[in-house]
Amino acid sequence: MEVEDLKTLFIDIDGTLLHHYGVPNKQTLKDPVVLPEVLEKLAEWERKGYRIILTTGRKESERELTVKQLQSVGIQYDHLIMGLSRGDRVIINDIKPDSDRPTAVAVNLIRNKGLEGVEL
Repeated sequence: MEVEDLKTLFIDIDGTLLHHYGVPNKQTLKDPVVLPEVLEKLAEWERKGYRIILTTGRKESERELTVKQLQSVGIQYDHLIMGLSRGDRVIINDIKPDSDRPTAVAVNLIRNKGLEGVEL
């Protein structure tokens, strides 16, 4: 696999990987529920050598509990970024000089539907 084929994935936790309960503090009070196709897709992307960076609006003070929740359901990742705002998340990236291929892509999913059908 060429270096250009290795992707870095920024994936939100609540509502994308785990069921979102609608109120932020409920996420750490309830047992985590993995959404459809999440473990399968993450395993596929791991096999392909993709870097998996999880993102969340959960507070930094909830890091230890969040890590335990992710481990308890078998979600593996490379990095965890916490404390993001609830607003839009925007990736800004450059295009390589020898390519006109976009190097930043966005995939927006319906909350709590999981990763079924997501192809990268």
